[in-house]
Amino acid sequence: MSFILALDEGTTSARALLFDHAGHVVGSAQREFEQRFPSPGLVEHDPLEIWNTQTGVMHEALAAAGCGPAEVAAIGITNQRETTVVWDRDSGLPIYNAIVWQDRRTAAECDRLKAEGCDAMIREKTGLMLDAYFSATKIAWILEHVPRARDRAKAGHLAFGTIDTWLIWNLTRGSVHAVEISNAARTLLFNIHHQEWDEELLDLFGIPRAMLPEVRGSSEVYAETSSPHVPIRAPIAGISGDQQAALFGQMCHRRGLAKNTYGTGCFMLLHTGHKPTTSACQLLTTIAWMIGDRVEYALEGSVFVGGAAVQWLRDGLGLINQSADVEPLARSVDDNGGVFLVPAFVGLGAPHWDPEARGLLIGLTRGTTAGHVARATLEGIAFQIADVLDSMKADSGLTIQELRVDGGGAVNDLLLQFQADLLDLPVVRPRVTETTALGAAALAGLAVKFWKNTEDIQSLWSADRTFEPQMSRDRVNDLRSRWHEAVHRAKAWAGPSA
Repeated sequence: MSFILALDEGTTSARALLFDHAGHVVGSAQREFEQRFPSPGLVEHDPLEIWNTQTGVMHEALAAAGCGPAEVAAIGITNQRETTVVWDRDSGLPIYNAIVWQDRRTAAECDRLKAEGCDAMIREKTGLMLDAYFSATKIAWILEHVPRARDRAKAGHLAFGTIDTWLIWNLTRGSVHAVEISNAARTLLFNIHHQEWDEELLDLFGIPRAMLPEVRGSSEVYAETSSPHVPIRAPIAGISGDQQAALFGQMCHRRGLAKNTYGTGCFMLLHTGHKPTTSACQLLTTIAWMIGDRVEYALEGSVFVGGAAVQWLRDGLGLINQSADVEPLARSVDDNGGVFLVPAFVGLGAPHWDPEARGLLIGLTRGTTAGHVARATLEGIAFQIADVLDSMKADSGLTIQELRVDGGGAVNDLLLQFQADLLDLPVVRPRVTETTALGAAALAGLAVKFWKNTEDIQSLWSADRTFEPQMSRDRVNDLRSRWHEAVHRAKAWAGPSA
């Protein structure tokens, strides 16, 4: 058996990638799926489309590699986190669309719970902020708004899952209802200290325990695939939420190593060791992974809108034809011309956690061009990451030597150079930028001894380019000061006075 198949089910597309023993991608395929916006602030996916798209790219990746079914040693899964699916156990059909992590429909319910003083208890148990970003209030919304859903859930007829759970269910024809621990830790229902579903949290959100999947580790054999829609029979052996998978794939296996993924959103994780680190800066304390009985933790800063801001330039404003066009357009000007974009289209994540913030484009003059707007968009992504890193250093007390980066935005040299300038740190892009899928593949490969141990997989990672800081600190300080002023103006825009 020569390959590991990684299924990477993201926010906007499904992908499948085949890795060989050296960690090289030998075949891949990708398809986008529909983004549904029923009204402002609401984001949904069709779970059946996700499944069909994922099986489609599996076939295509195997064909691209010329790989026979018997050559796949194991399957790894990595997925968009927090996105919530509820389905009927008998039919296997969803009772509502998947409510995506970006969705803000339950923000008012979160505000109500905060007013009742629930946030401190939730944060202590889960390491998370009380926010509509996470799964619990999404589940509760579905139970409240789909006829008879709550009664059916209590009777054990409905199943809840994050996207990994949904894929496992379908890959095994409904024989396995399980969730990987890093995904469970993103639901607001899981106690990260005891590593179990928490009864007090289930009662608070009104979630019947009968809906919940079994919690499993990140690197273990779950089951063998048995769906007639899947072209291979292989063990599902490694699963991780996308950002934890990227941390693993970036080989950040020890305390003090950090990575940032530039995807639809941006997500920075800092490995903090075998004990959870409590954040005073509104970062998230989360489970990185569990291998055997060993649980490791991370601090996370979640930026809701990263690459989605570039998609907005393409789809909303029509300034570019494809996402790759943003860099040459941004390079058409020497600087941002005093223009700043705060891409708070669905509120602000870490370290602000302001669901009422909204996007702000400020500093426009008659001399402003599309190039300035494009440059401000890329810089707005980097400014958000700099704010998160400042918070991580303050919370952890750790000295961070470099930032390893991946995701679609990591191909953008202009973005990464500006990021290095803001951070005053080297920004390292690996030779294989598919680190999220690589992380899932590595976890699966470890479980079936495709790779012997974590030391064996360290050799799969190598640097492609390191971006060193070049900008003067005075210039950086001036830019960041103006950025923080723009962020302040964007906050609470959709609040009660709006």
